[in-house]
Amino acid sequence: MRWAWGQLTSMRTALLLLFLLALAAIPGSMIPQEGTSAISVIDFKEKYPGWDAVLEPLGMYHVYTSPGFSAIYLLLFISLVGCIIPRVTKYARSVRKPPPALPARIDRLPETRSAAYSGPTDEALDRAERYLRGRRYRVARVKSGISAERGYLREAGNLVFHVSLLAVLFGLAWSNLWGYHGTAVVVEGRGFANVLTQYDDFTSGAAVDTDSLEAFSLQVNSFVAEFETGEVQTGAARKFEASVTVTDADGTRDETLTVNEPIMTAGGTQVNLLGHGYAASFTVRDGDGNVAFSGPVVFLPQDGNYTSYGVIKVPDARPSRLAFEAYFFPTAAIDEVGGPYSSFPDALNPQVWLNAWYGEPKEETGAPESVYALDTTGLEPVLADDEEPLRAQMAVGAGFTLPDDLGSITFDGWERWVKLQVSDTPGNAMTLASILIGLIGLSLSLSIRPRRLFIRVAEGMVLTGGLDRADAASGLEDEVAALLAAAADSAPTGHNGDAPEPETHEEPPA
Repeated sequence: MRWAWGQLTSMRTALLLLFLLALAAIPGSMIPQEGTSAISVIDFKEKYPGWDAVLEPLGMYHVYTSPGFSAIYLLLFISLVGCIIPRVTKYARSVRKPPPALPARIDRLPETRSAAYSGPTDEALDRAERYLRGRRYRVARVKSGISAERGYLREAGNLVFHVSLLAVLFGLAWSNLWGYHGTAVVVEGRGFANVLTQYDDFTSGAAVDTDSLEAFSLQVNSFVAEFETGEVQTGAARKFEASVTVTDADGTRDETLTVNEPIMTAGGTQVNLLGHGYAASFTVRDGDGNVAFSGPVVFLPQDGNYTSYGVIKVPDARPSRLAFEAYFFPTAAIDEVGGPYSSFPDALNPQVWLNAWYGEPKEETGAPESVYALDTTGLEPVLADDEEPLRAQMAVGAGFTLPDDLGSITFDGWERWVKLQVSDTPGNAMTLASILIGLIGLSLSLSIRPRRLFIRVAEGMVLTGGLDRADAASGLEDEVAALLAAAADSAPTGHNGDAPEPETHEEPPA
């Protein structure tokens, strides 16, 4: 057990687990995840059935909650704790210890200097001590010399980095267990309340009580979208801005919501603007002349010019239920080859092209259905006079009557919708602070150079030496020379223990 614990808490194992954690996260970043976007997973399965047969059994659609990923995460957490605690204890002891004793043979150090000196020993050591303390060395002085050391913050920075990494893991776990996020599409003039039934998709941690979400509501008063109309970058987005009214524990206030500038509620919930699109409004009358449907329908953008697809479901129409598949073109144009398309993302010439379906009334089972897709089971296409499926083109205010007294539909107008992301990630602040502190610690550990310097004054000589305790350090030679110059009155006369060369003078010729 002692051997296993030693292996688990070694720095080599911690680095290996960190590498494995990064490696295990790669599939989660490449393959859509159930917890992030269930719709994307469904689309991926339909598009790549062969890959789905392999990925589904391997659990690749929920990588971050898989047992394997969780095991690596927990082992890394334990490894870091077991690695950090002994190092903190050891560092605390080393900080309290004085610098090492003066070596008996300074001349055997990696870098040495010497010079002749005939003055008092104490004066030379006093000058050397002042120099060393000015350079933030810790000093231990004896009768014949001084030992000095600096660079204690290097290990402190290293420990801060590892503790911060531990705090990052804790912050991520905190957000995953007690956090949640979801999205909702809200049409202009309508609102959103922070209750589970208002979300289009919702993901939460295991410890979240979905019945106790923060109580707040949000009204989308208007949404403004502006696009480039010049010759350069035509159609490029220039402004997306939603005017909203927020009601929470602090009261009611007006806010402006833009891309990358979220708003915060009183309880810390964050609301982001993710996207926008068009919602076309229709009025549908059934075969009995009654209004069976009236209101906006969200259309999903299909390209950069916001050609959008939507479905109008009218299950309450009688005697036959009705349904429509439609395309909304903000700036409608017609290509003789490709057919209708949108030539600009703004609504300069909005039109709707649609076809119609009908069928026997369907018994309601309570099973959920997508509002963005039409299941044509039990439905038949409405046919035109030429016995081909009916296709209709409508501008704003236009409408038409369906054949065989099935009813009618009118295109009343259009509005914009916004997609909101509502999230509460309580561990994010801790994670961000830990990352910043970790970077500071890492910078200290990489920039600080632990170094030891020694000086001895004896037998008419001043001898200085030093060594670095970190690889790739530089400047030791200059600092050893500077210490010698500070202590002695004369210039250095030897290097690395070499005795000075005697001077020779030749007499001039007679």
